[in-house]
Amino acid sequence: MSNLETYVTAFTSSLLVEESALENLKYQDIAAWDSVGHMALMASIEEAFGITMEIDDIIEFGSFAIGKEILKKYDVLI
Repeated sequence: MSNLETYVTAFTSSLLVEESALENLKYQDIAAWDSVGHMALMASIEEAFGITMEIDDIIEFGSFAIGKEILKKYDVLI
């Protein structure tokens, strides 16, 4: 599975959102991406890529697009 597929799967499985809605998805755009959903998503992404994100990055992870940029810091290219 590619990094993009892994990233998409983390979102779709954690937030139960359709892949077609991801590109413009932002924190709190859907009910599932609340504070609890955010932590579940972060845990899923960390596990999927074998990384541990810094707290500041977790806080700044406010959209599908921003997440791609943050993951570059951890050598995860999407």
